Amino acid sequence: MLSALSALQPRQLATQVLNFALILSTAFMLWKGLSVVADSPSPIVVVLSGSMEPAFQRGDLLFLWNRGQETQVGEVVVYNVRGKDIPIVHRVVQRFGGGDRPLRLLTKGDNNPADDTELYARGQDYLERSKDVIGSVVGYVPLVGYVTIMLSEHPWLKTVMLGLMGAVVVLQRE
Repeated sequence: MLSALSALQPRQLATQVLNFALILSTAFMLWKGLSVVADSPSPIVVVLSGSMEPAFQRGDLLFLWNRGQETQVGEVVVYNVRGKDIPIVHRVVQRFGGGDRPLRLLTKGDNNPADDTELYARGQDYLERSKDVIGSVVGYVPLVGYVTIMLSEHPWLKTVMLGLMGAVVVLQRE
């Protein structure tokens, strides 16, 4: 690989590096574009546990929508617990308020015996729709997100994957 890099002319090397930067910036722009369209800071999430089985399996890729915040009982939402940055995918089992009053939700995993009050922040008995919910699930692709889980559980895979991607871009000839 190093011999292939040293064989590249400076202009060719600059072109390959810029191509790699273009790929990364395009992915970032697509992510931000999806965020704006879906009105969600995280328009795509991966199911990390089996708490929503059989509806969603671990590794399913979920697409979120956060426009029109009149969430109904039975709808699957993704929320963040205050003070933690781990998205939780669970179903709405009760709703309070709505209309001119703030909408508050109680959630539960389909595969869990009890509601989520134990998961919420200390002193929190419900989710505030406008503050805590990232979005409602509008679609999913089964098991595609398993790559993300593998990269999280085995950090060395990130290094290998980035190295391979960089090598492919640099060694690619036009």
